[in-house]
Amino acid sequence: MSWRVGGARDAGFRKAITMKDAKTLLVEFLAAVTHGQDAAALFAEDGALELPFLHSVGIAWRHRGRQAISELQASLAGLYLNFGFPPEDIHVLIDTPEQVFAEYMTHTTAKATGRTLHHLFAARLVAENGRIKLVRESLNVVAAAQALLPGGVNDLPDPENEIFSVPPDYRS
Repeated sequence: MSWRVGGARDAGFRKAITMKDAKTLLVEFLAAVTHGQDAAALFAEDGALELPFLHSVGIAWRHRGRQAISELQASLAGLYLNFGFPPEDIHVLIDTPEQVFAEYMTHTTAKATGRTLHHLFAARLVAENGRIKLVRESLNVVAAAQALLPGGVNDLPDPENEIFSVPPDYRS
């Protein structure tokens, strides 16, 4: 077994060293949250960003592929001023090389209403081959509606007889 620099073993060893783990990917994703292309570049080609509870207010909840993720993340800059997650407000609760679960808070202002929103998110991130395979975020859609809509939750559509907090075909 040879360990000479530049050999095949050396290339594999360097790849293993530079592979990003789940926590690193989460921190980088949160730092790039309103920079669509930067955030999307962290994802695997077929990676997905899911916000299942957006379904309850009629907003698309699953975004697959870098282009869709880029567009979603860039749209946040159009909704909020200074949307971001200060490092002191990111709390990693479960951390393995392939998965991380964390809570994080943003302190932002809705552009449409001028209302300040202190919004807590929780997410599970799955890493695969140094890229994000999945981010599944939970957020308080009532708080978001109160901040973003002029009439708050009164501006949401009237409820139907059957209400799903997540899509009927949702699976963990």
